[in-house]
Amino acid sequence: MCLAIPMKIKNMQGDFAEVETGRLIRKINISMLSGMKIGDYCLVHAGFAIQKVDPARAKETLRLINEIR
Repeated sequence: MCLAIPMKIKNMQGDFAEVETGRLIRKINISMLSGMKIGDYCLVHAGFAIQKVDPARAKETLRLINEIR
């Protein structure tokens, strides 16, 4: 089973973005998604943004993940 994590885009440069969730910050590839901008949430799996996510849904998912930790 694979898990994609919602992360918020903080900075962008070309096909790459710096994203964060909580204290975790990563550099990911965003080339599979068009129209992404700083402040957007995306699902991240294996270093790639795979889907844009509604902010309310992303925050709820993160809340649930934190609840099971």
